[in-house]
Amino acid sequence: MQVKNPLQWDIQQNNESLMIQLIGDLTRDTLLPLWKQRASFLSPKANQHIYWDLKNLQHIDSAGFTLLAEILNHYQKNNSTCLINTPESVKNLAALFDLSEWFNKFLHCEQW
Repeated sequence: MQVKNPLQWDIQQNNESLMIQLIGDLTRDTLLPLWKQRASFLSPKANQHIYWDLKNLQHIDSAGFTLLAEILNHYQKNNSTCLINTPESVKNLAALFDLSEWFNKFLHCEQW
């Protein structure tokens, strides 16, 4: 299957923060590379802030949302984790899965 907007990510890091910008589609057809490579770029220092910038996320499906939720859940244990520029489609999926209350805590944080 030809992927219309393959998922890409851009990473910026400093001593206090790690910024991951997702670009393209986060779907069942595009999420595997992110899942496989997450350990290589998601190795934040303890107490380092992690920001996920979703501004350039073109499309997300339920599988992509599940991956995003899993990553947020995992990294919130040792790091401040935050979503910025979150599209309505992501918020709608959180509501669909009855995760709005849990998900909203990632939307209100200090900006990068």
